Parts: sequence; structure tokens; C-alpha cells
Amino acid sequence: MRVHELAVVTAGGDWPRERQLAWLLAELAVARPRIDPAVAALVVDRIIDNAAVSLAALERAPVRAARDQALAHRRPGGASVMGMPDAVRCHCEWAAIANAAAVRELDFHDNVFDREMGHPGDMIPAIVAVCQQAGRSGDDLAHGIVTAYEVHIGLCKAVELHAHGFDHTGHLAPAIAAGLATALGLDREVAYQAIQQALHTGYTPGQTRKGHISTWKSYAPAHASLVAINAVDRAMRGQDSPTPAFEGEQGLLAALAGPGATLAIALADPGEPRRLALESFTKQHSCGYHGQAAIDLAFRLRRRIPDTGAIRSIVYHTKRRTHVAMGSGTGDPHKYDPHASRETLDHSLMYVMAVALQDGEWHHVRSYLPERARRADTVALWRKISTAEDPEWNRRYVNRQGLERDHGGRAVVTLESGEVITEELAVPDAHPRGARPMDRPGYVAKLDVLTEGVVTQEEKARFLAAVQQLPGLPAGRLPELNLVAFPPLAQEAGNGIY
Repeated sequence: MRVHELAVVTAGGDWPRERQLAWLLAELAVARPRIDPAVAALVVDRIIDNAAVSLAALERAPVRAARDQALAHRRPGGASVMGMPDAVRCHCEWAAIANAAAVRELDFHDNVFDREMGHPGDMIPAIVAVCQQAGRSGDDLAHGIVTAYEVHIGLCKAVELHAHGFDHTGHLAPAIAAGLATALGLDREVAYQAIQQALHTGYTPGQTRKGHISTWKSYAPAHASLVAINAVDRAMRGQDSPTPAFEGEQGLLAALAGPGATLAIALADPGEPRRLALESFTKQHSCGYHGQAAIDLAFRLRRRIPDTGAIRSIVYHTKRRTHVAMGSGTGDPHKYDPHASRETLDHSLMYVMAVALQDGEWHHVRSYLPERARRADTVALWRKISTAEDPEWNRRYVNRQGLERDHGGRAVVTLESGEVITEELAVPDAHPRGARPMDRPGYVAKLDVLTEGVVTQEEKARFLAAVQQLPGLPAGRLPELNLVAFPPLAQEAGNGIY
């Protein structure tokens, strides 16, 4: 890895192309070094994971709406829409929208945490869709995904967004553009223009994560996919982009940190294997990542507190990011509202901890049913739970890097009797450092659970055989990475424009 120093260009100044981040990312995108074997296995795992979570979400309203939009844009020889028969093909950008919304809907796929957090698996649908339409091979797809992960995670490690009022999905569009440049074999000039164009159009306000968290949460990565695909298409047609995108006096860096700001980012050398994907990890439970360890901790507490009615209060001591993103530190009453949207409930640590304590399980559907959220005893327990920012948990998160960061907390439970019970958990069980790290059998088991009653066993076996041949799939066979739902999905005209 090499560290590159970036700086905001002063008024009337210039920044040499060879020192611009977009040019450096383009250099990374056009090189195709050997894929590290562990990263190659991870790519297969994440395609399986994406298929599982998207299939489980196929009948949810935001996913149906995105699919209906895609089906209004049919194209022979185009890209597959998850769940639809192989004969149904759509323009790649619309298939990417439908599939990215399905992947994101249940908040159940992979994550990365550094200066910024994100879900790198959000990028896979766009790269798959373009590669399907362009007739690319499994090797092209694998290299494209590896590049996208490398750029996205590199940006997350260097460029903080949420503290400056931007949504974390901003890093997706330039990373997808870089991944597409790799998969399509574009030259450096085209990649450079595409990355900059995607950056200019891909950053959105942080209000996405505040107050009423709407169905836009599912569409945000879908929008980034559309932005990136369009940026690459324009660049391939010879169109250029405003420049310098990162370093300009009103570019991204200036917007984040102000005039005179500097930034250091570490990037792989062109011939160096890309390994940043290994710093990402998936979820075992369908909720925001900051709630993963809290759910696993609740399962442990349940064994010590069989009667949750005997609880007077629970304080979950944790890092600041958990406290202000999913905890009571948000100051957001929606986090305690039994009539809140599913998108809000899955970002309420207090809710997920209460239900996990009472039920001893977490299910992507049952745990969020309106009747489950509104149960009187659940609401009573839910409102006894709060979070507290803890300096020690901050240190265990902020002062460590990559997989060494601790994501959990310490629960202090006070019973009505006055007895105090404490329990802590550093990382979720499925984390690479956890009690049961996710492995290939774990991903397949997750697929089994989430596709029950959605696809046939034969269709699932066909898909697993195909994806585990990646990157050996020849050109033209990438539609095999789609799964066809059974019974068949309804196709609705809807009330939109298309």
C-alpha cells in the first residue's frame, strides 16, 4: 500500500492530474492483478449472501416497486431481475436498481467500519447487471467486485461522511464506477472521467438515517448504482467530468473539511493483490450492525433472567457510534415508537434488544410484525432500555483498526429486587473474531433459511453450483447467478410513470 496526500486546491489554483485521487483510483481500476484466494472465496460468499437476503425481501413493498420499475424497461439480452424467469431481461441500470433495493431492504448483508461505515455488498448488483448485459465472464465479474470493494473500503478508511452531514452511501457510486471500469476493461482516461462523474452525482444528505427512516433506505444504493452506470456509459461515449472532483475548491474534500484541508489515503500499488475486502463482514441478524452484538448479548442475558417482567432498567454501555446511531443518544422518539416503520425499528437498539430478550430468537419477518412491536409487555420493556456512551468502548473501537475494532458493549441490568446483572460482548458471534464466524456453510445455511418457500431446492442447488464456479464461468453464463422464485412473482403495472 502507498499513502497519498491530497489537498484542497486554492482559488484559481490547479492540482496535477497525477496527484488527483480520481486518477489514482483509475490507475487501480485498470490494473488486474491476481485475485488473492481468500478474497476470491469472499466474493463467492457475498454473492450467495446477497441472493439470500434479496430473495427474502422479494415481496416487500419497496422491492416490488423497484422490480415493477425494472420490468417496464425490458431489453432482450439485458440483465436478470432477481426472482424473475431467465427469459425476462431488463436494461442493466434498471435491473441493478431492482436487485440493489432487494439486497438492501432487510439490512441483512455485509458491512465495513472505519472512519466511515458502509455496506460494500450494495455494489454487487450493479456490477453483475452490467456484466450480464455486456456478456462478460465470471473472471471479469470477480475482478470488478474486488476493485469496487477495494475502492469503497479505501474511501471508508480515509474519508468520513456522516460527521459532515453526508450519507455513507456516497462512497458507493465512485467505487461502483471503478469496479465497472475493471470488469469492462476500460482505459485509464475513461475510468478517470467515470469515477469523477459518479462522485459528483452520488453523494446525498445524511438525513437518510435520521427521524423517519423511510423506504429510501433500500433505494439509496439503487440510486448510487444508477448514477455509477450512467457515469460509466457517458465516459465510454467520450464525455468528460468536472475536475478535480475530490480536490477542487468546492469539491468533496472542501465540502467535508473546508478550505486548506488535507487528506491521506492508502491505496494498493497497481500490481498488488487487493485485500481490503477481507475487512468486511456480514450479519447474522436482520438489523443495523450496531444491534448485532446487542441481540447476541440479549440471548446470553435471557438465560440469566427468565422473567423479563422483573427488569427495572437496562443500560447498554457502548461506543459513541452505536449510542448516536441506534441508541437513546439519537434523542429520536421514533426509536421507542411501537408504530414506527420497520426501517426505523431495525435501527433501534432498544427495540431489538427487548424482543431478543423476550423471544430468544431473531427472525427477519416475525421480529418486526406490527403485532410483535406493539405488544404491551414488549413496549414496557423496550422503554426501560437505554444506551450510554462509554469511554472504554470508544477506545476499543476508535483506537483499533479493521477487524480488531470492538462493536459490542456491556449491559447493566437492574432488577426490581435491586439485584444488578452485567454481561458484555466485544463483537457479534458471526464476526470474524466472534464465537461462530460466518463461513461458507454458514452462508449456505443463511440461504436455506431465507429462501424457504421462495425457491425450489433444485433451483437453489443449480445456483450454488454456478456461483461456486466463479471466476471460471465463461462469458454469457452470468445470468445463472439469478434465482427464479417459485411460486412465480406477480408482475404489476403500478401507478408510476413507466
